[in-house]
Amino acid sequence: MGAALLPGLRAAEGLDIVAETDAGDDLLETVRTSEASVVIDFTTPAAAVANARLIVASGAQGVIGTTGFLPADLEALDREAQAAGSGLLIAPNFALGMILLQRFAEEAVRWFPRVEITETHHEGKLDAPSGTALRTAERLAAAGAHGCAASEAPARALDVDGVRVHSRRLPGIQAMQEVTFAAEAETLTLEHHALSRDCYLAGVVAGVRAMPGRVGVLRGLETVLFEEA
Repeated sequence: MGAALLPGLRAAEGLDIVAETDAGDDLLETVRTSEASVVIDFTTPAAAVANARLIVASGAQGVIGTTGFLPADLEALDREAQAAGSGLLIAPNFALGMILLQRFAEEAVRWFPRVEITETHHEGKLDAPSGTALRTAERLAAAGAHGCAASEAPARALDVDGVRVHSRRLPGIQAMQEVTFAAEAETLTLEHHALSRDCYLAGVVAGVRAMPGRVGVLRGLETVLFEEA
């Protein structure tokens, strides 16, 4: 993901890539030496929490697209970032279309509270359900959505705060999410298809540009995209 973003980041107006790191590199030393103001992290769940702490310790701001953070991780990182006066944008998805889908879905819950989510990714996707699907389910549940509780069998998929999330892993697919609402005699389906990793660039750039002056953990790209809406 990092390699896929680099050409677009280099071409983005007003942004300068001052350093790059890979597994085994000293992230803290690199950030301090390069005097980077924002660090972009797309790594693995095993490394993400440690990297986030190093970003805070370096004095830089963070834009993190790695999924797998536990609620306790986010709470601890928020305390550390608040104490250090640093900000971390931790978002499971940077595709603008996906962020809009989630926003539209929250609106639809008012009339269609019965909903289920299906997410499909390539075979190399490490987590299931995806962080994006989990975040979508959490947001819809908070908006009042619920699924059918008639069957608790494993085939009924993961229950996330009352919203069921189904996962598929298939070749030839980058990423797809479907949110299906149902009421008496009608259904409504919202879909987002990520055709390549290029779709995440605009969201990452928007996140980087929004981070100066931020303090604490901001969860989700929507926290900076829609704050003035």
